[in-house]
Amino acid sequence: MAQFYKSICVIFLIFFVSMTHAQDDPGFSGRAGLGFLATSGNSDTQSLNGNLDMWLNFDSWRHAVNAQAIKSKTSGTTTSEAIGWSWQSDYTINETDYIFGITAIDKDEFSTYDQQTRIAFGYGRRVIDRERHVLNAEVGFGSRQADLRNKTSQDGAILRWSGDYRWIISDVSEFNQTLSIEGGADNVFLESSSALSTNVRENLALVTSFAIKSNSDVLPGSKKTDTFTAISLEYTF
Repeated sequence: MAQFYKSICVIFLIFFVSMTHAQDDPGFSGRAGLGFLATSGNSDTQSLNGNLDMWLNFDSWRHAVNAQAIKSKTSGTTTSEAIGWSWQSDYTINETDYIFGITAIDKDEFSTYDQQTRIAFGYGRRVIDRERHVLNAEVGFGSRQADLRNKTSQDGAILRWSGDYRWIISDVSEFNQTLSIEGGADNVFLESSSALSTNVRENLALVTSFAIKSNSDVLPGSKKTDTFTAISLEYTF
């Protein structure tokens, strides 16, 4: 039944989908989302997810902050608990090119990596800049410090490739896709997020999202890839 409701929501979004893209506007803007799903029967499951995005743009600078969290329980036992945070600052060189710096931290109670901290710098370019389609691509280098669940740690240099795509489907709907790959000698970390949003009222949107987090090197008994599917309400400001 839960899958049925998810399918209905996806169909609804495809036909009605738009969100404001205030992250490109000068000044301060943001959005905050919260989702909750509970099922009962043969097993009792509760899932809570939240996210916060904020942008500050002025002159040649763009700053973006992202925070996200998820927690799931099945029959009273916690099965997933993860939080992430990042800050990126861009300095615009011209209409298409910019340089960036990013700091990101991920904590996951059920992953091989209890915590990963990354700092990277590099070059970005707006590859597509049209009325309804925007694509940015970035390449950079930096360092990563990771604490593993077996109490060991990994420190080393990384190369970072990333991109983000935005499709303004209509006046009330928007599709967003982000992808980042960070490769080092010990591990390659991949993170992808897809989100489909539609305004249901002024400043309020319904969002269906799907995220993937994957590590190439994990401890025995751990899975390399985690996926997260969520439906949430999001408020823009």
